[in-house]
Amino acid sequence: MSEQQREQTSDNSEQRMQKRVQIPRFVFKKKKCRFCKMDIDFPDFKDIDILSKYVTEKGKILPRRINGCCEKHQRRVKTAIKQARYMALLPFVKKETAGSRQDFNR
Repeated sequence: MSEQQREQTSDNSEQRMQKRVQIPRFVFKKKKCRFCKMDIDFPDFKDIDILSKYVTEKGKILPRRINGCCEKHQRRVKTAIKQARYMALLPFVKKETAGSRQDFNR
């Protein structure tokens, strides 16, 4: 490769780098924990309205990255949901609706 070709390739790579730098990036806002905002230390297992927001349609506990809780409150929500299930305030598994399951004929 001649020196002229090397200079051209280095110029092209510098131009590409400048283009990459100029592209604005979307910055995600960090989710704030709902319990930290309301200054609640322990979610109560009797408060079904709040706890039902942290459970899926099938009855599974939502992960932290989806529900936006901090690590401390996620553990406490998990124990509160388990207590509410044990006391029969929340179902372990939600019932299936009529159209949710298809019958397979073999």
